[in-house]
Amino acid sequence: MLQEYIPILIFIIVSIGLSIIILIASYIIALQKSDSEKLSPYECGFNPFQDARQEFDVKFYLVAILFIIFDIEISFLFPWAVTIREESYWSMMIFLGILTIGFIYEWKKGALKW
Repeated sequence: MLQEYIPILIFIIVSIGLSIIILIASYIIALQKSDSEKLSPYECGFNPFQDARQEFDVKFYLVAILFIIFDIEISFLFPWAVTIREESYWSMMIFLGILTIGFIYEWKKGALKW
């Protein structure tokens, strides 16, 4: 019975060994020199100012959340477009209607203004 698991054991050993070899090779081959640009904190695409732990305006986070919400909406539309049926059409129209109401609400509240 244990002989049936030998291929799985070999696969695990080979994958762990290959992972270790790749990690060691990356340390040997890659340059390990850090410059000031690489070590500086990255703050939303502009040069860092004062302390890296300074609080940011909430609009940065709000825009990121809105992007994720509407990006997920698009990811739901692709499978729906492939398998469209009459009952799925109306359920997707309800889904898009709710998202449109949410988008209008965000627009009225000024969440999309910079």
